Amino acid sequence: MKRTIIASLFLIIGCKEEKKEATTQPEPEVKENVVQETKPQVNEAEEAKKWVEKSIEEYFKSDLGNLDKNMQKITTKEYYDYKGDAMSVDMDVDGSLTQKEFNDKWKGKFDTQKAGVGVGFLIAGQDWDKVQVTKCQLISENENNYLFDIVLNDKALKAVYPVKVRLSKENNTFLIADVLQDTPEFN
Repeated sequence: MKRTIIASLFLIIGCKEEKKEATTQPEPEVKENVVQETKPQVNEAEEAKKWVEKSIEEYFKSDLGNLDKNMQKITTKEYYDYKGDAMSVDMDVDGSLTQKEFNDKWKGKFDTQKAGVGVGFLIAGQDWDKVQVTKCQLISENENNYLFDIVLNDKALKAVYPVKVRLSKENNTFLIADVLQDTPEFN
């Protein structure tokens, strides 16, 4: 009888441990699928194109007394200083540089042959009626720089101004960092 009781106890203990093992088995892991909210892909080159078209046209619509201030708003400081020097080369004004001084000062940073020496910002004409961007095509982009082939047209004065404009993105805004000015066409 003792043997039966002992065998029964072992059987009961054995069954309890088996149940424990069954209940302590790790539960299958449930992996949560986290769906990250995706924002629509922003095409910065397209944003840069819209910005440069709008900025150039607004610049030429602005009051003549505000042109310098408006140019500063849409250009990098370095380009603003460079173009200021280019516009006054060999002029009889304070701070004016000779062509050689201008080339020596800026040759490492800009293509001084395309500076538009002696002519205005973006166009070679002294006067304008209504300057419009008639072509704006992306040539290249890398990191935060965009180069556009742009044609500015003043139909009333029958003037066409082809330029290449390099934009730089700084502090979440675009700025004109260089303008390569070619010889204008007068029709």
